Amino acid sequence: MSVSTETRPVTGTRDRLSLLRNHPLFCDLPPAVIEHLGSYMKTRKVARGATIFAKGDPGSGLMGVLSGMVKVSVASAEGKDIVLNIFHEGEIFGEIALLDGRPRTADATAMSDCELIVIERRDFVPFLSAHPDVTIKFVEILCARLRRTSEQVQDVTFLNLPTRLAKTLLQLTTDPETSVPKRKVAITQREISQIIGRSRESTNKQLRVWAKRGWIRLERGGVSVLAPDKLATAAAEGSEFDAS
Repeated sequence: MSVSTETRPVTGTRDRLSLLRNHPLFCDLPPAVIEHLGSYMKTRKVARGATIFAKGDPGSGLMGVLSGMVKVSVASAEGKDIVLNIFHEGEIFGEIALLDGRPRTADATAMSDCELIVIERRDFVPFLSAHPDVTIKFVEILCARLRRTSEQVQDVTFLNLPTRLAKTLLQLTTDPETSVPKRKVAITQREISQIIGRSRESTNKQLRVWAKRGWIRLERGGVSVLAPDKLATAAAEGSEFDAS
């Protein structure tokens, strides 16, 4: 069961519509339509480590990240988390259960203190019916995520640890909207190991190798990428950079 937090209408000085205006799904809509959709939005503050929703919870709403980071994961039979996606400021999630009305397919957890927007299914589905162009974009987003999931399965199955780790660090430290490197990501080494599907010990070993080479800097609760070109080479070539 997910941790309950207070959800309330969007107020305050923050531009409550900025996420909608800047997101590819909504940015082409007329201002009046964005205003109308924004009237349905509520905000939700979630503390770091808290559950936003759990697998099996009712799929009652679409969510967007105003601030913070959100991890979407499922638990393996052994109880280990398998990270499916990480969502940053400006991104939306929870769309699968929103569309089909069925229970959530994964857990969503706040990786940092988060402020989220929520649009309930009862409000958003009629909006999609009235705006088929948005519906088409929604399908495109779902297809992109399906392709990403397929790529993750292939990576975990076929790529060695250094290649997988390098690709993941580059993805985590690149802004998804602008493709500009952010250099630093607030994430623990345990969470990185969950993303790449490897043990924490082997992940930490490879990170320390790259830290000694000056490619990355390990910090408390985060990793800074100092040499993205070196990681790009490791992601492309793989095996020769193995720490074992």
